[in-house]
Amino acid sequence: MAKSPLGLDSQTVAAAAMLKRAVDLDSESRFQQALVCYQEGIDLLLQVLKGTKDDTKKCHLRKKISGYMDRAENIKKYLDEVKEDGKYHKQIKIEENATGFSYESLFQEYLNETITEVWIEDPYIRHTHQGFGKEQQTSGLKEIKESLMNHRVLLELEYSSSIHDREIRFNNGWIIKIGRGLDYFKRPQGRFSLGYCDFDLRPCYETTVDIFHDKHTRKI
Repeated sequence: MAKSPLGLDSQTVAAAAMLKRAVDLDSESRFQQALVCYQEGIDLLLQVLKGTKDDTKKCHLRKKISGYMDRAENIKKYLDEVKEDGKYHKQIKIEENATGFSYESLFQEYLNETITEVWIEDPYIRHTHQGFGKEQQTSGLKEIKESLMNHRVLLELEYSSSIHDREIRFNNGWIIKIGRGLDYFKRPQGRFSLGYCDFDLRPCYETTVDIFHDKHTRKI
């Protein structure tokens, strides 16, 4: 196993870096991101623990893991309570040329087995990668509709000349607003470049994503 200049193995260094990032995010009240880093850091520490033979080091690692797990659990409970109260609001700022923001990365947390409908409003679907011109646009959307039918998913399309909002709604109550709409990815450099298939590796345009629950919009 590779060693750092300080004599630490690479997995220990990676765990320490990830957990430091978690603590920093935690102190900035960026709890959702902190939770992800805590979970990844804990997983790395557990791997280090498995490879440790020294009993003193094992005891030290167990204490550290226990402390981080307690904090992660407290953050998770807090986020669950905030979501339940409808007060949850998460904002993600995607920087120019940033990567790691695929649709799956953004939406997965809010998708579950209760979802049966999704509404997407996007005022501008015209570029080649979205469908160029009315005929090609119609043809492309028809092809998507037929493909979805093979997976028992019904796609219904409505056209509007006045729509201007960009919004995605799940029928479990979650609402996602993306400044640029779904078209926030830059074109890949070529068919064989990183990011052509894996959108987590594709550079993005600068935009902001706001996520909240419809309870937050209801007037009492």
